[in-house]
Amino acid sequence: MYNNTTATKPADVQKSWVVIDAEGLVVGRLATIVANILRGKNKPSFTPHVDDGDNVIVVNADKVVLTGRKLDQKKYYHHTGYPGGIKERSARAIIEGRFPERIVEKAVERMIPRGPLGRQQMRNLRVYAGPEHPHAAQNPVALDVGALNPKNKRSA
Repeated sequence: MYNNTTATKPADVQKSWVVIDAEGLVVGRLATIVANILRGKNKPSFTPHVDDGDNVIVVNADKVVLTGRKLDQKKYYHHTGYPGGIKERSARAIIEGRFPERIVEKAVERMIPRGPLGRQQMRNLRVYAGPEHPHAAQNPVALDVGALNPKNKRSA
């Protein structure tokens, strides 16, 4: 007569692997899709207090696109730990720098809830600057984010 709400237990979670090619994708739109997959919100068995999201591999993270003038105007801050030690870098400096995958990692990290569960879910994210990744043995399923919505993809 009544519908029962089911809560997924950690032992019942079925994790799969998803690979996303980030070439030409808008950073914020890519990050929301990745964050939803990491949290498991795309599954009917979503339970807020259980890590039931999938593992996500993002390749070509150095070819993501920022809209508008964000490439030069967006700043990323960090603190050295010393008084007056706040440092800033523009998004362009990070993308052209040594670790361009950090742009995608930070965007996703800021969309995941803070706390132990959020840190556990962030461990299921792998971001690579180039087109290769070492997870071929997991048989990841390709997800075409650009085809989901025309706004997800920009050409330069």
